[in-house]
Amino acid sequence: MARKTFISYKYSEARLLRDKIVESLDDDVKYYRGETSISPNLSDQSTSYIKNRLKDMIYSTSVTIVIISPNMKQSNWIDWEIEYSLKQVKRGDRRSGVNGVLGVVMKYNGGYEWLRPESNRADGHTTVQTNNQFLYEIIHKNRFNETHPTYICPDCKTVDPWSGSYISLVNEEAFLANPNYYIENAYSKSQNLLKYSLFRKKTI
Repeated sequence: MARKTFISYKYSEARLLRDKIVESLDDDVKYYRGETSISPNLSDQSTSYIKNRLKDMIYSTSVTIVIISPNMKQSNWIDWEIEYSLKQVKRGDRRSGVNGVLGVVMKYNGGYEWLRPESNRADGHTTVQTNNQFLYEIIHKNRFNETHPTYICPDCKTVDPWSGSYISLVNEEAFLANPNYYIENAYSKSQNLLKYSLFRKKTI
């Protein structure tokens, strides 16, 4: 089943990937509620006007896709958009649900090592580390946050990458090849909130 989605991204470096993600949705693009290449430029509008526009876009969605790019933390909006996505907002008689949130890691300099370097362990396992300095606190505190973790490797305490974190990270190539799988995974976690210790507040 298609989900209504919103994409949070830093315009100056991730707009081309945003366009690829929108294109990858195919027929489900009609459920997309965020900006596109033909959206009006809001940069000259007031902060309150932009926030209200963003609230209107996010309110009716159920999944927020965050493009993880090298300079995303310079954005004035991404962490706020994630915080709003994790709220239940009441409008009239209706209350929004908590969005599923998914991080799509942008390829940079030919790969993903800038954020997720791999290393080989002595036991033969390959591990992927995450350079949290590139991530907002509201992202990395919602990773590996299952209330009762289930380990796919009990010896090395490795959690499932798709169920062990409320905000999972997927490389852009994998996402573009099968967007519905990852969107549905994010949505399914939003329907099981008690499984996670959610961190909902951006750092001021």
